[in-house]
Amino acid sequence: MRGDGNGWVVCAAGHRHWGLFGAAGLLLRHTDPANRCWVLLQYRAPWSHHGDTWGLPGGARDSHESSVEAALREAAEEVTLDLSRIRVLRVRPDDHGGWSYDTVVAGTAIRLDVAPANSESLALRWVPEPEVAALRLHPGLAATWPQLMSG
Repeated sequence: MRGDGNGWVVCAAGHRHWGLFGAAGLLLRHTDPANRCWVLLQYRAPWSHHGDTWGLPGGARDSHESSVEAALREAAEEVTLDLSRIRVLRVRPDDHGGWSYDTVVAGTAIRLDVAPANSESLALRWVPEPEVAALRLHPGLAATWPQLMSG
């Protein structure tokens, strides 16, 4: 069944999260010839959960999906992006007790052209990795960013 993951849950810490079966997002990196690492970020629409923040393309995981499948599906729904140019490297789970957000870390050999594909993204931007922490980040990304940087 497609789309059965939409809905709110409360984790063991009492926080409200989107995704009945958890959620997943795509952390896409590109390293340029000068060895500078760039990260693709999405500026979230104000109406979305934790809107008006920078985050990763992603969302609710459906019951039949792996984290990688969910992150790639959500990225394709939110961003015009050539998924054939992406190489998945690893998955970093963030378990909240009864709910988890899995960051799918991937790379691309070129800095892909991107554009918002639906109303969830107000903007997309390739950001130099050292500058990410200075942005107004989605709280989940802000909490995990130190572990996600170049690793």
